[in-house]
Amino acid sequence: MLNHMKRVLPFMLALAVALSSCQAIGTIFKAGMWWGIILVVIVIVLVIWLLGKMSGGSKS
Repeated sequence: MLNHMKRVLPFMLALAVALSSCQAIGTIFKAGMWWGIILVVIVIVLVIWLLGKMSGGSKS
């Protein structure tokens, strides 16, 4: 019985994480398309800014 539980526990943990992430995505879609677009633009700007900082940033 204990051996069976050791095999089921990782599956249950993965399922819990997957379901909570699906819930988060559902909440984002409920918030609206424009809010999602704004968040995507912010993330892209942050990634570009971080890449710029890592590659040398301002050399003036």
